[in-house]
Amino acid sequence: MCVGKFFVNLRIISVNAIPGPIKEMQKLNLPSAPLTIRECDGHRQVLDPLRKRFVALTPEEWVRQHFVYYLIAFRGYPAGLMGNEVSLRLNGMSRRCDTVIADSNGNPWMIVEYKAPEIPIDQRVFAQILRYNLSLGARYLTVSNGLTTYCCAIDPTDSRPVFLPELPAYPAETLRK
Repeated sequence: MCVGKFFVNLRIISVNAIPGPIKEMQKLNLPSAPLTIRECDGHRQVLDPLRKRFVALTPEEWVRQHFVYYLIAFRGYPAGLMGNEVSLRLNGMSRRCDTVIADSNGNPWMIVEYKAPEIPIDQRVFAQILRYNLSLGARYLTVSNGLTTYCCAIDPTDSRPVFLPELPAYPAETLRK
């Protein structure tokens, strides 16, 4: 049982020493991330550096952690302006965006929605992130299952998505502020 700072049956293991199911996790089309993984009561957990806590290591979380690492380490997105599992209200219901990246004023700049590698990126996934954006009003929307990633800009004149060939650079003027 893992409770607060007291852990029973806890092992911290490196990704390279992972036996069993983790080694069998889907190889992604993303750089390998230096993850901290532990086993607690027979369940694997991964340290989420944005939430600063361990969370269940699911296939979707595997994608999230690798994608966030890619955004920070390879694309220069600022970790301090990123949040995982960001709550929002949509039609009176509580929902959560997988990752929200803010501009320097704290306004949503990009929303990222993750799926497990075996889940295809289809119209339902885009409909989900478009609904979230009704509440947040981000400029960019990204969906990824770790194998395939799509990013679109929201056209400010008519709110239609325009698909991009790659992720946008994080705005330099935002980083200087």
